[in-house]
Amino acid sequence: MGKAILKFVRLSPIKARLVAREVQGMNAEVAIASLEFTPNKAAGIIAKVIASAVANSGLEPEEAIVTSCRVDRGPVLKRFTPRARGSASPKHKPMAHIYVEVNAIEGDK
Repeated sequence: MGKAILKFVRLSPIKARLVAREVQGMNAEVAIASLEFTPNKAAGIIAKVIASAVANSGLEPEEAIVTSCRVDRGPVLKRFTPRARGSASPKHKPMAHIYVEVNAIEGDK
């Protein structure tokens, strides 16, 4: 079993969870290949974390399966945008923590 963690990435956790649910239970090689063509900022980042988890496990991507892909909420950067008449509107820039676990396919032990 191998795992990889990426913390404090400037990415919306809500949008990243949509991508993370897609790859759970997939073969690692297929997951990385499908994320490569997904037009989403989170897809490229999650693909790199999956590749790191496979490297940490010592397995080949063909032999690994993504058992868990979790995106947790991180801290939020709070900024302000100037508006009319001297007022300001808040801007929230969220961060996320990404956790990926891979295991060997059951038949390849």
